[in-house]
Amino acid sequence: MTQAAPPLPQALPLAELHASLSDPVLDAMNFLNEVVGRFPDAISFAPGRPTEGDFEPEDLTRHLQTYTTYLEKTLGWSRDRVRTQLFQYGRTNGVIHELIARTVANDEGIRVPPEAIVVTTGCQEAMLLVLRALFAGPEDTLLVSSPCYVGITGVARLLGVRVRPVPEGPAGPDPEAVLAAVRAARAAGERPRAFYVVPDFANPSGASMSVAARERLLDLAAREDLLVLEDDPYGFFVRTGSARPTLKALDRGRRVVHLGSFAKTALPGARVGYAIADQEVVGPDGRRTLLADELSKIKSMTTVNTSAVSQAVVGGILVEHDCRLREANSAAVAYYRTNMDTLLGELERHFPAERRAGLGISWNRPDGGFFLVVDVPFAADHQALELSARAFGVLWTPMSDFHLDGGGTRRLRLSCSSQSPETIVEGVARLAAFITAQISETTA
Repeated sequence: MTQAAPPLPQALPLAELHASLSDPVLDAMNFLNEVVGRFPDAISFAPGRPTEGDFEPEDLTRHLQTYTTYLEKTLGWSRDRVRTQLFQYGRTNGVIHELIARTVANDEGIRVPPEAIVVTTGCQEAMLLVLRALFAGPEDTLLVSSPCYVGITGVARLLGVRVRPVPEGPAGPDPEAVLAAVRAARAAGERPRAFYVVPDFANPSGASMSVAARERLLDLAAREDLLVLEDDPYGFFVRTGSARPTLKALDRGRRVVHLGSFAKTALPGARVGYAIADQEVVGPDGRRTLLADELSKIKSMTTVNTSAVSQAVVGGILVEHDCRLREANSAAVAYYRTNMDTLLGELERHFPAERRAGLGISWNRPDGGFFLVVDVPFAADHQALELSARAFGVLWTPMSDFHLDGGGTRRLRLSCSSQSPETIVEGVARLAAFITAQISETTA
């Protein structure tokens, strides 16, 4: 006798799951990670993946050995202590915090005690910890430079944190616009708690703040009792001019929580980031701690620890370069500079001034980093992207994914970080063919 098949399990209604799962911003990160795999034959200007340079699998073993030798020979650790460091759960706030403190001091002039550093599982976890700690009530509001990196807005959505956009100009957010957003938030009964910004070569726009604007922002933050969440993954990668000081390096009042990552400057696969949180926290009993200690409590209930093995590999890289990653990245800086110059040159070749003016096309010229933005006279949405990938073999990212206010519908982001100059030349030719075809169809 044939037994009847068991009934299919009842599907879970999406409407009964957390509301954030219906928010398009949560799809944006997966899109950036997966779109290349969906169109393997297309040239991709979509995700901001760092170059793999001359990475080799054998390097991981060398980095690990460098770190263990450092522990044994430089710090004088016993073999048993080294073994425990690598194989066991470790300090919640991380085990390479002292090396990171030396590195940010050498590279950025940021001088903080190692205890003010929390080592995280990528910068994304650092964002989660900081937002969870700082945003306590429904009136607390996060101001973000808009267009904005989807990682921070996605975390805010998951945590139920109110977000208010601050319009970004060609030179990044204007401190006066931040002040206007602070006042508007207060007028609406909100408490503006912090402002998130990528001051150098921002994702997605490529815009950078001047030193004067950074100083004005810090003055404003002190006057208005506002914290600044500084995300700085691209600051090394200067194309023109010289590197500008980070907000944290300029910070004299402990207004800046600095969010860092080794994804772009050392090893993306290690997934090691950090938060510099040297702000004092005072308890009801008068006891004082650092914000980093409070973040540790939250981390103990999320990832518990950042992988000790990943930290050891990154620690080995730091030791090998005497905790000076800016110098170690000189080849990468030249690579990204060449790529951005190539991308800008090819756009100019296909759309010289007179032609692009007639077509209604323009783009910005970032001073460095991975990204630039092209303005087009048609809807640069996911439907257009699908056509671009399938019919023209080129990928890009719709800028509407990065706007909170419905903007960016006729703008697209190009990333030049992971392609060779030769591939960029071919990719821009395909992109130009797509743009020209779309304009012809729109105006027909």
